[in-house]
Parts: sequence; C-alpha cells; structure tokens
Amino acid sequence: MRTKDIYLAGGCFWGTEHFFKQISGVVSTEVGFANGHTPHPTYEQVYTDTTGYAETVHVLYDPTQVTLEFLLRMFFVAIDPTSLNKQGHDEGTRYRTGIYYTDGADRPVIDRVFTEEQSQYAAPLVVEREPLSSFYPADEYHQDYLDKHPEGYCHLPHALFAFAKQAKG
Repeated sequence: MRTKDIYLAGGCFWGTEHFFKQISGVVSTEVGFANGHTPHPTYEQVYTDTTGYAETVHVLYDPTQVTLEFLLRMFFVAIDPTSLNKQGHDEGTRYRTGIYYTDGADRPVIDRVFTEEQSQYAAPLVVEREPLSSFYPADEYHQDYLDKHPEGYCHLPHALFAFAKQAKG
C-alpha cells in the first residue's frame, strides 16, 4: 500500500487525533509538535509557548481510500479557522491551526480548499499553510489519549467523532 501524509494542527492534539482516527482510509495517527525552533522539545517546554511549536497530528492515509481534499474539508469541520491561537477553551500559540505538508504537489489542493473555505467566512482564516520544517512525536502518554482515557478532556464535541466515523471520502 502506498501511503501519503499530512500534518494538521487543530488545537489540542488529543481531540484532533481522535477525530482523524475515525475516518476511513486513515492508516495511522501520531501526535507531536510541528514547525518550532527548539530541538527535541518536551511537552512541558511546548506548553510555555516559547518553542514556536504547534500541537500537531501526523496523519498517514491511503490515497486510494480517502483524498487529501476530503481530509482537509474534515479538518475545517473540526476547527474554528478564524480563531488565532485558540481552539475551544485552549489558548496559546501551541494551539494555533495549521496545515503542514511534506509533498509540494499537495500545495495546490491545500490552497484550493483554503480558498473555498475562506468564501464561507467574513473574517480572514488564520490557518497556517506551510511546508513541514520539523516534527517531534509527543511522549507515549499523549498518543491515542482519548482511547486510553475515554472521559478525558477534549475541546471537540463528541458528536464530531461519530460524524467522522460515518463520513466517506
């Protein structure tokens, strides 16, 4: 199976990861920290908002089962793209929204979806669209957090998880 990947920052990575895990065609997810400037940051360092990192989910997917366009549209369902450095009750630069790509051929798809989404809002979208410059996986404690702790904190409404599970891409 030939897979592709995309890195999505949608606020707290626990809920964002759980959301994307529900989508058919997503092969695996991994939470971590993207596009900052401190080598090998810890969660505690990222939490200070001094490292430049965003809490991010690495999404590995099978492009024969789900398209990047569909994943991006689902991403926009799960975020408030006009909220700068804040999703739900979580605030700080580590909770900014972003789409980070490793394949330059994905940029036109990202830009097209972004433009179409922007047309639905009066305020400008504040979602970063950049090549991935760095990614460090978070500790095991954070991986699959909501699977391990079903009643754990999540900024996303639980109904979104059922929506993602039913969505077809």
